[in-house]
Amino acid sequence: MIRAQVWLSFLKGEFTMSEKRRDNRNRILREGEYQRKDGRYRFRYIDEDGKEKNVYSWRLDKNEPMPKGKKREPSLREKEKQIEADLFDRIVTNGGNYTVLELVEKYVSLKTGVRHNTVAGYKTVINMLKKESFGNLRIDKVRLSDAKAWLIKLQQIDGRGYSSIHSIRGVLRPAFQMAVDDDLLRKNPFEFELASVIVNDSVTREAITRKQQRDLLKFIQEDKHFSRYYDAIYILFHTGLRISEFCGLTVSEIEFGEMRIKVDHQLQRTAQMQYVIEEPKTDKGIRYVPMTEAVAACFRRIITNRKTPKVEPMVEGYAGFLFLDKNDMPMVALHWEKYLEHIIQKYNKIYRIQMPKVTPHVCRHTFCSNMAKSGMNPKTLQYIMGHADISVTLNTYTHVNFDDAKEEVYRIANS
Repeated sequence: MIRAQVWLSFLKGEFTMSEKRRDNRNRILREGEYQRKDGRYRFRYIDEDGKEKNVYSWRLDKNEPMPKGKKREPSLREKEKQIEADLFDRIVTNGGNYTVLELVEKYVSLKTGVRHNTVAGYKTVINMLKKESFGNLRIDKVRLSDAKAWLIKLQQIDGRGYSSIHSIRGVLRPAFQMAVDDDLLRKNPFEFELASVIVNDSVTREAITRKQQRDLLKFIQEDKHFSRYYDAIYILFHTGLRISEFCGLTVSEIEFGEMRIKVDHQLQRTAQMQYVIEEPKTDKGIRYVPMTEAVAACFRRIITNRKTPKVEPMVEGYAGFLFLDKNDMPMVALHWEKYLEHIIQKYNKIYRIQMPKVTPHVCRHTFCSNMAKSGMNPKTLQYIMGHADISVTLNTYTHVNFDDAKEEVYRIANS
């Protein structure tokens, strides 16, 4: 504190010299201020680490105009005032000289024990910043308007979607908050509502109707080629399993005696084609999902028809995966996304009334929505879905329209 007080006195010009120095306009220069021969001003000071630093400006105070042809910047004494405040509040000057890229790299290096999908997301942001001029900016130079302008540029010029930018901002915002917490910055320039800056062009994943579900399953069951996927897709529509949970199922986890499915892990494949076992998305993800007789019948057929590989694939101690690809390796989410994509394409070539896009996640949405509309207790539905927060069950997955509301009003009125 004594040191700060000394420097505050120094900055305020309380230490005097026997001879006053003046600039070319005859104004008295304070201690540490100097005007160079080209007219530019310099202020020399000692930072919090005892190192000598310099700042420059073409103006001594804010009231004088900028010289012609020079980029507008704060005056020297405005900069002095900020340095004074930073020294007093122990804010590291110049943002610790970190660039945006270096800050994000430091932030990511401290994130241990995260899921491999999260790590992949971090790498994507870092690689992008390496190519962006924004990544080379010193963090203390990034203003709120700069952060907003950059995100707008990502959408309007680079063509990135809202979801992609949301993920990018999801890395930048906590990284800059770390800088604030470490006294490298005063404010977080990414602390704003994203939807107020860029257009939310993301498509909401809607559940399909009961009729659409029946028509789609009937089409799959009767199609000579796609009928091989009927049992699996029926299960997805009638259990609400996450696709990575479904892909991770092994024969031993289908408990016919108890009529339940044991869910305690997920199977995923990295961009490097490595198979990994992950814990469920949330603590609530470890659960038993009940089976109906129809779902159990699907599992029995799947197990009966399961091909026996020459060498049973094992991933981190798990073996006996229900679905294997042509290379005798476990199928992953991408397989089922492609199967459904091809099924919908063929369906829409045949029928005039088009089927909307259906993904494994839409199957999960649809199950949850159907159970909610059927009157299932929300807490029971939360358990089956494996949601940590019931608001996710209620707000994100339950799709209610006017016809549902009308039916519910009539049911209550006539009860």
